[in-house]
Amino acid sequence: MISVEGLTVEFGGFTLFDDLSFVVNKKDRIALVGKNGAGKSTMLKIFAGMQSPTSGTVSIPKDVTIGYLPQQMKLADSRTVREEAERAFEHIHEMEQEIERLNMALSERTDYESEAYQKLIDRVTHLSEHFQLIGGNNYHVELERTLVGLGFSYNDFDRPTSEFSGGWRMRIELAKLLLRRPDILLLDEPTNHLDIESIQWLENFIATRANAVILVSHDRAFIDNTTSRTIEIELGKIYDYKVKYSEYVELRKERREQQLRAFENQQKKLADTEAFIERFRYKATKSVQVQSRIKQLEKIERIEVDETDTAMLSLKFPPAPRSGSYPVIIEDVAKRYGDHLIFQHVTFTINRGDKVAFVGKNGEGKSTLVKCIMGETDYEGKLQLGHNVKIGYFAQNQAQLLNENFTVFETIDYVAQGDIRLKIRDILGAFMFGGEASDKKVKVLSGGEKTRLAMIRLLLEPVNLLILDEPTNHLDMRSKDVLKEALKEFDGTVIVVSHDREFLDGLVTKVYEFGNQKVVEHLGGIYDFLEHKKMDSLRELERTAQVSVTSDVQEVQPTQNKLSYEARKEQSRLIKKLEKAIADAENRITELEDSIAVIETKLATPEGASDASLYTDYSNLKNELSETMDKWTELTIEKDRLTTENA
Repeated sequence: MISVEGLTVEFGGFTLFDDLSFVVNKKDRIALVGKNGAGKSTMLKIFAGMQSPTSGTVSIPKDVTIGYLPQQMKLADSRTVREEAERAFEHIHEMEQEIERLNMALSERTDYESEAYQKLIDRVTHLSEHFQLIGGNNYHVELERTLVGLGFSYNDFDRPTSEFSGGWRMRIELAKLLLRRPDILLLDEPTNHLDIESIQWLENFIATRANAVILVSHDRAFIDNTTSRTIEIELGKIYDYKVKYSEYVELRKERREQQLRAFENQQKKLADTEAFIERFRYKATKSVQVQSRIKQLEKIERIEVDETDTAMLSLKFPPAPRSGSYPVIIEDVAKRYGDHLIFQHVTFTINRGDKVAFVGKNGEGKSTLVKCIMGETDYEGKLQLGHNVKIGYFAQNQAQLLNENFTVFETIDYVAQGDIRLKIRDILGAFMFGGEASDKKVKVLSGGEKTRLAMIRLLLEPVNLLILDEPTNHLDMRSKDVLKEALKEFDGTVIVVSHDREFLDGLVTKVYEFGNQKVVEHLGGIYDFLEHKKMDSLRELERTAQVSVTSDVQEVQPTQNKLSYEARKEQSRLIKKLEKAIADAENRITELEDSIAVIETKLATPEGASDASLYTDYSNLKNELSETMDKWTELTIEKDRLTTENA
């Protein structure tokens, strides 16, 4: 679908890509990975036709459609959520208007026997058949399903988009992109504006309903769940593996180790051969052997070891001044914006040294509670900071608040005070802004580089309570790992607002879930919390099943995560029922795909192309296939949950 040949991109003498060639195939799921500034976003822009390479070609067939979601874009605010999402179907609306216009013209004409009248009928017939073929009558269901999957409620559909934050408006753009069903999806950091539940929905959409996908993401769990091919950009070259990211990391490591061993062995043999030549070069009795060894050296194909980018982020937070035992105490706190209640009856205490996560859907109050703790907004109830608490705060939009006309050095020099100003160069070097990089203007930095620059501000003075609101957005894999290790070693208290499961795993020991206007405390790590969420939904299912069996039987509560005998028996029955339904759905999907293939073959012939009934059958089969695949997905998820509970 995309053929890349000899792609080279240069910026003012710096080579970003050097003679790259590869092919993107139909249904490929590709993770584009590499350090911040390696050129991942540039590659997507070139594929989207928004940027031209210095040399080389990118060949894309004319009939292939491309959908591109950049990290940032200008968003319109003049419509409702539904109206904006419906713009994905503008081609359907235009076709509908054209059909209405042609029908109106037909009704006004009386030259029924003329050739022009017949051509008009043919045109209306063709458009009407095509309209049915592309699902012109049932796109509303797909629109609503996609918006709900990305976190919108039905009440949001008729609200103006101007009432939503930039992150929510980006979700609308993502919904429009997915609804267009392009042949190739280009997604640049799509999870940055999504919560965990929406990310899991998007994972399922890509796995079951998308065509070819090329995505840039620093969320390991997300790319492992959505991609099966990994292309890493490093020092202008690419390394292409037909495996998902976690497997690629291991294979890449093994490959480099093998290269190093082979290189070292070859170097030893070369040194021995050269030593022999030097020793016996001028001895007549050894001239034949010497000439033979010289020819051997000339023929040897020298082993090269892949270059690696050794520039590494070095991050260590300053020692935290000792705070009181309870840095944050919250009792019966509530927050309202006018008549709109965000949360109420929030009560919990964060102990000194705790590392906790705030999670939940966007708009449920995570950042709002952070603002309450920071004293940036009013609230009801009691919120008390402990003795000697010094807060270091990293906001979601921290990188956007940087002055784009400053250089990297000026950005830090402007806020640094005292002796720390003498160490600015050292600090910038530790954050991979050494040498000439410190003189770059902020406006030319990538998203990840801006995030790193904003992170430096946290190091300028010792703090004992770090509050980080989505700190990993735009950070590459290595930088995230370094930040995570630095936070684990930090001897103060940490509150992290994040949707990045891999980043939170092993870092936090307590999770606060925001939702339904309340905040619930969960002890344990992020995956303990997610497992607990599954258990809760299973308990709800169990209660429903028991009520349906008999209204006289008392509800049986699970004890220590183990279900009672009756509940397990009921779940086993439900699992078998689901397995049968899944098998039936799979059989139906196979039948539908076979039938669609037959019709596609017929439509490729002149006779078939003129058969109106074929278009109707084709449209109906495609719609049924989409609905059956959705049903199969829902059944499979439900069965997996029940199986986990019943294990």
